[in-house]
Amino acid sequence: MTLEQLRQHIDRLDAQVLRLLNRRAAVGLQVGRLKKRNGLRLFDAKRERMILRRLAALNGGPLPAAAVRAIYREILRQVRNLERSA
Repeated sequence: MTLEQLRQHIDRLDAQVLRLLNRRAAVGLQVGRLKKRNGLRLFDAKRERMILRRLAALNGGPLPAAAVRAIYREILRQVRNLERSA
């Protein structure tokens, strides 16, 4: 593949990742509404640890597990911010 073809491929993948992130955020908003309705705390440290462990275990690379955890910590933080506004 040429550099231009690889870049086009990355652009397509980025678009897919962005769509999935927004779908995840939309579900996060639903979670936030449900938690508020039921008087639950928005942040659940145990659940976040479980998510990060599961994703690190699922990771097949080439990203190291630490990078996957760092990326998802930020995703989770941003979704929590959305949940607060739900």
